Amino acid sequence: MSPTSPGHRPGETGYRRTTVALFLAGLVTFATIYCTQPLLPLIGAHFGVTPAKTTLTVSATTITLGIALLFLGPVSDAIGRTTVMLASLFASALVTLASAAVDQWAVLLLLRAVLGVCVAGLPAVAVAYLREEMHPSAAGRATGLYIGGTALGGMSGRLLSGVLADQFGWRWSISGIGLLALACAVAVRLLLPASRHFVAQPLAPARLTAKTLRLLRDPLQLALMALAFLAMGAFVACFNVMGFRLEAPPYSLSVGVAGLVFVVYAFGSWSSARAGRATEQHGPRLVVLGGLALQLLGIAAVAMRPLWLVVTGLALMSIGFFAAHGVASGWVAAHASSQGLGTGQAASLYLFAYYVGSSVAGTAAGWAWSGWAWPGVTVLTGAMVVLAVLVTALAPRQGLAR
Repeated sequence: MSPTSPGHRPGETGYRRTTVALFLAGLVTFATIYCTQPLLPLIGAHFGVTPAKTTLTVSATTITLGIALLFLGPVSDAIGRTTVMLASLFASALVTLASAAVDQWAVLLLLRAVLGVCVAGLPAVAVAYLREEMHPSAAGRATGLYIGGTALGGMSGRLLSGVLADQFGWRWSISGIGLLALACAVAVRLLLPASRHFVAQPLAPARLTAKTLRLLRDPLQLALMALAFLAMGAFVACFNVMGFRLEAPPYSLSVGVAGLVFVVYAFGSWSSARAGRATEQHGPRLVVLGGLALQLLGIAAVAMRPLWLVVTGLALMSIGFFAAHGVASGWVAAHASSQGLGTGQAASLYLFAYYVGSSVAGTAAGWAWSGWAWPGVTVLTGAMVVLAVLVTALAPRQGLAR
């Protein structure tokens, strides 16, 4: 296609290569972020730290990721989307491999924090890249597929690391994820088409500050940031301590078997793609509210004792959360573009709130588990999703409703 073409359409080679590449990129990025989650009991035993402290191996990554997003979005506006994404993928693979070799708690946390900076390049750029390179009629669907890749990445990272840990220990488990990350980085390098609709914007601190302040005064942007903080925080909080619950009586599951519950992330991959299409028919506001309702129903089911209800609840949480997030993240870029606010910076602010919510609630879940067991986790996560529903219902209708 020519540089003036409206973007890749479904059925075209460029569309297929782009969606496959970003699906793989999303998969491997989130596999590296969350690969320690099912290993928390093993890591805690090895280093002699409490459950609340073990959650820092996840939170250290997500908090630096959130901070780095504030800078990498504008950097991508200046130097290009594909450059940032590819550098992110290769660097995160190498840091993950390095983290498997350390034997000091402080060094492990440091490397996990560095990983957050490395992986930030993909989520800071991916949605903006899709909005620029896809035909407008296909952008929502392509974004849903990318979010689906992130859901499968969260699942595969947790599932694979749990299985490998059962057989070879936590070090080889993280090493396996690092090798997978390196292989996917090579595949993305070969598949991802170069940007053709990207227009470089020189870095200008004064203009960037003005743009950020304008975004922070936009009611819809603020509503979507609050939604991201609350929904993501509740989701990660539940999964951060699920391993401790399943490995304790009455379940007493091994790390590998407990890790199988993360298969429910596949439902999140499916729902995010479906939600992108549903938005075209029903409007994003209704789809977001429906997703949050399912997430809340899942939290209630997870609070029950029968294992089949726990697993069913986790599946409902995954379906609901990824549907809401897939729609909200795509709408941030669309709203910013329509208002001339800068898609890269808008997406960065949204994801900053998303990962700060993950860090804060993920660590709080460790304290809730230690102090009040699962009822404490239920109250924490349920309250956050209820607040997310209120934020969505009260948000300005522009962008969240037809």
